[in-house]
Amino acid sequence: QVQLVESGGGLVQAGGSLRLSCAASGSIFSINVMGWYRQAPGKQRELVADITSGGRINYADSVKGRFTIARENGMNRVYLQMNGLKPEDTAVYYCMLGRPWSDRVDYWGQGTQVTVSS
Repeated sequence: QVQLVESGGGLVQAGGSLRLSCAASGSIFSINVMGWYRQAPGKQRELVADITSGGRINYADSVKGRFTIARENGMNRVYLQMNGLKPEDTAVYYCMLGRPWSDRVDYWGQGTQVTVSS
């Protein structure tokens, strides 16, 4: 079994920054993709950014140039540095672990709230 534990959410003013962290533990498959999704009230969960174990990165258009994803493969940790936050970034952010060749997410974290005030 795999566990994903997130930290780093909170309340910040528009234009501010936050850094999310996620640590994976358990029986983690070596070729994988880790990343972040978010879900705002009344909206579908959407991809924010992900990064494969080989280092390939993918960002949602809405966060390009503002958010940066990084990972420590040896520690199975992934980070999301969020700069220039906007009120529309307000959501619950979920860490995920899956396979690079599949759209299915194998594991989810419990979620961490990010609130951006205007």
